[in-house]
Amino acid sequence: MKKTLILLLVAVLMGCGASAQVKWNNIEEASQIEVKNNNKLFFVDFSTSWCGWCKKMDRETFQDPVVSAILNQYYIPVSFDAEGNSSFTWNGTKYANNGKVVNGRKPTHPFTQAILGKQIGYPSFALFNKDRGLIQILQGYQSAYDFQMVLWFFANGDNIRYTFDEYRAIFDQEIKPDMMKKLGF
Repeated sequence: MKKTLILLLVAVLMGCGASAQVKWNNIEEASQIEVKNNNKLFFVDFSTSWCGWCKKMDRETFQDPVVSAILNQYYIPVSFDAEGNSSFTWNGTKYANNGKVVNGRKPTHPFTQAILGKQIGYPSFALFNKDRGLIQILQGYQSAYDFQMVLWFFANGDNIRYTFDEYRAIFDQEIKPDMMKKLGF
């Protein structure tokens, strides 16, 4: 009996850990997702292999069970190598990185340039509506708590009802309890 309980506890804990994983899509997959029957937002994580803050976000923020639940349930999460050489069409525009490595540095992908403009820095995140229209760009490292708030602000449509300063002031008392309930926590 005791052994069965221990095995059950281990299985539950492993299941909880597995649920804290963001189900990432690559940009090619996401660019082909049919949007007509999809009410999810697109979330694009612009990162590079050399970005320390990107790795910290991967280890900490994206491993948070609430962050991963929001991303998996309300967004189509896309991990994008901002210096990669992928080719795809996004919102009717074709993108390909044909640049050459110069002084050991890979060129910035044209999609990164098109979305982030002159504010290229990593990590950066872009939120798009279901029709792939840009809603918001977020830049820099985000703690799990702050990211929960920002992701829910857009996913729940609260960006239409509140300014972000108003939202931040009421988040813990008025918004977060309902958010946690909707996410199944």
